[in-house]
Amino acid sequence: MSLPSDRPADDQPLKDILAGGHLGVLATLKRDGRPQLSDVSHQFDADPDTIRVSITDGRAKTANLRRDPRASLHVRPPSGAGYAVAEGIAQLSQTAADPMDVTVEALVDLYRTINGEHPDWDEYREVMVKDRRIVLTILVDKIYGWNPQAD
Repeated sequence: MSLPSDRPADDQPLKDILAGGHLGVLATLKRDGRPQLSDVSHQFDADPDTIRVSITDGRAKTANLRRDPRASLHVRPPSGAGYAVAEGIAQLSQTAADPMDVTVEALVDLYRTINGEHPDWDEYREVMVKDRRIVLTILVDKIYGWNPQAD
């Protein structure tokens, strides 16, 4: 027996929006329950349904996710017509501590996926440690929205 799912029968049109761009609005929950919103660059992987974002240790969104791992990402396509929201549970990597550690390697991979090659990888790695960067991974369990291309 399978449990009912919140997912639409065919959520591919919404996944297309999530994968079609790299800018979105990340929503986390403040201590008082109101949303805290941050513009972020992201990468969506449809298999498995995950979103990755580079965030900084010590920021509000990071503290919010450590307290309550529920997160949502709102994305609009470049045309501005339609939207997709992915909801899920956040997992946070370790804070970047060394230019060659696992977190920095994941940040390099994320950067390449979103932006291509960096002009100075050594500098990038040092900045990731200096900025105390973390990889946020959202395990997507619900997608909703509207893609007019699917109508």
